[in-house]
Amino acid sequence: MDGAELAGQILYTWLTLVLGLILLPSAFGVSLGISEIYMKILVKTLEWATLRIETGVAKQSVLKNSASVGIIQRDESPMEKGLSGLRGRDFELSDVFYFSKKGLEAIVEDEVTQRFSSEELVSCNLLTRTNVNFQYVSPRLTMVWVLGVIVRYCVLLPLRLTLAVIGISLFVIGTTLVGQLPRNRLKNFLSEVVHLTCCRICVRALSGTIHYHNRQYRPQKGGICVANHTSPIDVLILTTDGCYTMVGQVHGGLMGIIQRSMVKACPHIWFERSEMKDRHLVIRRLKEHIALKEELPILIFPEGTCINNTSVMMFKKGSFEIGGTIHPVAIKYNPRFGDAFWNSSKYNIVSYLLRVMTSWAIVCDVWYMPPMTREEGEDAVQFANRVKSAIAVQGGLTELPWDGGLKRAKVKDTFKEEQQKNYSKMIVGNGSLKSELD
Repeated sequence: MDGAELAGQILYTWLTLVLGLILLPSAFGVSLGISEIYMKILVKTLEWATLRIETGVAKQSVLKNSASVGIIQRDESPMEKGLSGLRGRDFELSDVFYFSKKGLEAIVEDEVTQRFSSEELVSCNLLTRTNVNFQYVSPRLTMVWVLGVIVRYCVLLPLRLTLAVIGISLFVIGTTLVGQLPRNRLKNFLSEVVHLTCCRICVRALSGTIHYHNRQYRPQKGGICVANHTSPIDVLILTTDGCYTMVGQVHGGLMGIIQRSMVKACPHIWFERSEMKDRHLVIRRLKEHIALKEELPILIFPEGTCINNTSVMMFKKGSFEIGGTIHPVAIKYNPRFGDAFWNSSKYNIVSYLLRVMTSWAIVCDVWYMPPMTREEGEDAVQFANRVKSAIAVQGGLTELPWDGGLKRAKVKDTFKEEQQKNYSKMIVGNGSLKSELD
C-alpha cells in the first residue's frame, strides 16, 4: 500500500467515524452518550487540577470563593448622599474631594471597560490562567497540561473543523435549494429542518452542551425574542432549539455567502450599513414582520455588542418601540470549560473561532422566560429596563445602566451634563439633598 492509498484509507475511516458517531446523531438531535462521558472525564480532570493547585500554594494564597478581583472598595451611594457628609447646603471647596475620589476610582478600575475583557476564573481549567491564584504549577500538572494541548490541537481541533465545514456546507446548499421553492408551508417546514439540523451540527463542532430551562416559554411566532449577548455563537445556541428570523447588517466574505443563502429560504432581515443608521427604517421593517403572525419570531440582542458573560448592559430602546410580545431569554456560559466571550476589539472572527475550537467545550444554560408586554403608561426605555432586569436576575448577571457602545466610543456629553445638572440643582437648593434636610 503506497502513501496515497494509506492517506485515502485514513481519510475514509475518519469521515466514516465522524458521520456515524457524531454527524448523524447530532443532525437528529440525539446523543450516543459520548459527549456525556467526555464531560465527566473533563470535570474530574479539572477538579483534580484545581485541588492540586490549592494544596501546592501557600496558605496565605488560598483561592477566593468569588470571581471578583476588585482592587478598590467602591461607594455606590448616589451623589447627594456621598456629598452630604462633606458639605453643607451651599457650595464648598471640599466638594472637589468627592469628584476626585470618583475620578480616581474610574481610572483605577471602572465598571464598564472590565466588562469587555474575559471574566476571571474561580478554578483552574488547564487552558489559560487568568487569575493570579493559578500561577503555581507542579511537574505532574505540567504533564497533564501538555497532554491537554495535544488532545485539543491534534484530536479535537481536526474533528471540530471537519464538523464545522460539513455543517456550514450543508447549510449553504440546503438553504439555497429550499430557496428555489415557492413560498408555502412546505418551504417553511423544510427551511426550519435545514436550520435546526445544520445548527445542531455546528454546535456539536464546538462540543456544545446546552441546558434549556422552561421550554414552555419558548418564543412563539409573531413575537420578538430578546437575549443578552456574549458571543456570535449565541445565535447557534438558540437556533438549535428553535428557528428565528435574524436581524443584522449585511456582511461580505463567507458570512455574506451564508447570509445570502439564508434569506432565500427564510425571511431574515439584513440591512446595509447606511440603512442601519436610519432607525425609523429599521423599526418600520420590523413592524411589518411581526404584523404577520405566522412569521418566525425575531431574534434581537438589544445590547448591540458582546459583553463578557458577567453583566447585562443597557438595552437599546428600538427593539421595544415596535410593539408586540417580548420573549426574554437569559444565556449564561460556564467559563470553566472555555471562554465564549468575543472581544472583537482584540480578536478577529477567525482568531476567536480558533480559540473556541481549541477550548475544552462550550457549556451554557438557556432560560426561557414568560412573555412580557408593554404596560400602560410605560415608555420604551422603561420597558427595556424592566426586561433587562428580568434577564439579569434569571441569569445571575450584574445589571449595569451603561451603554455597550462605550466599548468603542467616548462617553456621551449627555451623561456628563446629567451629573452637572444634578450638582447644580443641589447648589441652588432645588436638589434632593436640600429636600431631605428640610
